[in-house]
Amino acid sequence: MVVPRGALNFSTSDSPVLILTANTSSRAGLAPEEPPTLSRAGHTVVAVFLGLIFVLGFLNNLLVLVIFAKFEAVRTPINLILLNISASDMLVCVFGTPFSFAASLRGRWLIGHQGCKWYGFANSLFGIVSLVSLSLLSYERYVTVLRSTKADVRDYRKAWLCIAGSWLYSLVWTLPPFLGWSSYGPEGPGTTCSVQWHLRSLSNVSYVVCLFVFCLLLPLMLMVFCYSKILIAIRGVAKINLTTAQRRENHILVMVVSMVSCYLLCWMPYGIMALIATFGRADLVTPTASIVPSILAKSSTVFNPIIYILMNNQLYHDFYGLF
Repeated sequence: MVVPRGALNFSTSDSPVLILTANTSSRAGLAPEEPPTLSRAGHTVVAVFLGLIFVLGFLNNLLVLVIFAKFEAVRTPINLILLNISASDMLVCVFGTPFSFAASLRGRWLIGHQGCKWYGFANSLFGIVSLVSLSLLSYERYVTVLRSTKADVRDYRKAWLCIAGSWLYSLVWTLPPFLGWSSYGPEGPGTTCSVQWHLRSLSNVSYVVCLFVFCLLLPLMLMVFCYSKILIAIRGVAKINLTTAQRRENHILVMVVSMVSCYLLCWMPYGIMALIATFGRADLVTPTASIVPSILAKSSTVFNPIIYILMNNQLYHDFYGLF
């Protein structure tokens, strides 16, 4: 991916590594620097979208957290995974989106090389936590629906293990850039930071492939498998009790389509863009083209709480109980 000249406000004192990178980029096979491709109007449009994502994402996830704080009945083990999703999305809203929003307003990165590095790490960590938690939620629902006995709503140990596992799993995949397997740096028009997809070293390419498979494709496959099994089980019951089961089947179908569609819309374009930047020509993914998948990925913080409140009857009724 191309790093535009002047898009980042790094001084030589910020990081001497930047001088070495600039001098050796041609030898490393990286794309040469190009002028910024986003106009002032383009940066403003991006800032508007990021501002909306920040406000709506913050308010939606805050609402979920308030519901959990106010209504004790919703604090079931499976809903704790929902809480984990909202918590990770809220952290993106607080520690991620405001910095890219401010950078888009000014047309350049504002918090230096170390700030870029930590921004990339934090947003990757929180994003993967959300993705892994979505797949774990689908698995827990699959186990609950297909289990012959009613789930123990007092057993929180498994839920906390799932939450701890999602954070540990995400750390495993976001720490390698700090250990030299890849690196975090400027992305797109230079107003956001992420993994440096365009680096062509063997370690970076293998890292990007593993990231795509284990943090994007694998959670998606688990979601599709679990929700498909749930739908098949509900259809089997529908032959016995047509009215009740068919109503539940329709609800499950809408839930599956909504969740999987949201997942694909928000994250798959970003994953495909990363693969193209890694394996395609150096100029194939322009800064302008890369900003759209980045915005879609950030928009998941808005859509996740909406879908999971509407699809959870208990949370849905308690939502109206707040007003």
